[in-house]
Amino acid sequence: MNTKQPGPTDRSSDGGSSTAPIIAKGLVRHFGSVKAVDGVDLEVHEGEIFGFLGPNGAGKSTVIRMLTTLLKPTAGSAQVAGFDVVTHANDVRRRIGVALQDAAIDPLMTGNELLHLQAVLYGLPVSQVRARADELLERVGLVGAADRRVGTYSGGMRRRLDLALSLIHQPTVLFLDEPTTGLDPMSRIALWEEVRRLNQEGTTVLLTTQYLEEADQLADRVAIIDHGKIVKEGTPTALKASVGAPTLLISVAAAQALTARDVLAKFGELRTTSEGSLGVGLEGGAGAVTDVIRALDDAGVKVQHLELNEPSLDDVFAESTGYRLEGAASTGMTDAAGPAPARKRGRRK
Repeated sequence: MNTKQPGPTDRSSDGGSSTAPIIAKGLVRHFGSVKAVDGVDLEVHEGEIFGFLGPNGAGKSTVIRMLTTLLKPTAGSAQVAGFDVVTHANDVRRRIGVALQDAAIDPLMTGNELLHLQAVLYGLPVSQVRARADELLERVGLVGAADRRVGTYSGGMRRRLDLALSLIHQPTVLFLDEPTTGLDPMSRIALWEEVRRLNQEGTTVLLTTQYLEEADQLADRVAIIDHGKIVKEGTPTALKASVGAPTLLISVAAAQALTARDVLAKFGELRTTSEGSLGVGLEGGAGAVTDVIRALDDAGVKVQHLELNEPSLDDVFAESTGYRLEGAASTGMTDAAGPAPARKRGRRK
């Protein structure tokens, strides 16, 4: 579907130095005394889905806004689709699609009207506008709601319309900022399928997410960002393999937590867990669970809950940052955020 547009001859000298559609070098952004992004280096390969994983306030959206020319970097440089995001911002904008988490969509206009307006703004020939709008409405499942005011749309419908709007000019690079936040499970899965389909058609995708399962399911590579820095990067498979042993999680009475921790430490490295539980990288795997239970029993510790989980992106995140994502179970994503996790260090506000 995507047709790359030929670039003008006035590309910045460093803009054409790589075939990668997204490149950032030493990217920094300050807001007053707050350093929201602190030296991000990034290269997204052509035709891949790249995931930015991190909690709210980690710097994900700020990086996206710089790469899409909405914010100027305080320091560093970035090229998107071969053009510098500062000196050739207009060239970048013509080649990218952007669906932001807080995108403003006029609630009084219909889906059809918004798509037609977006097409005009991008200079699509009038003869192509209707067919392109119809095609996008079909692919995001909004044909039946095309002539309804957007103010009557559900959250999932609005996110799908926002995706359609970002695709009207057939961009080669697509930025999605937390595309499924607040969506119900069915809407989330439907949007995942559409992102995969776009990628299979040749679109390079960079998405930010705080959902572990989303990053694991969609991304070819993942960068974990925390306090404005990338702390870990790689394929989901490689990142999970780097954790090593599976995690044994147990819950015990608060009065027995210290004793239980001492027992677990004999079976492997203690791991960061959500508040109210204890974890250990169980070197012996499933075969060692019986030994752990016997040792806890000998120490007089009563186990209230126990589970053994293979390494997950949550384990990678915890190992890299010292805390776990809020609302993220060790086996993946949960829809409802739970209590704040225990942290080894504070998170930037």
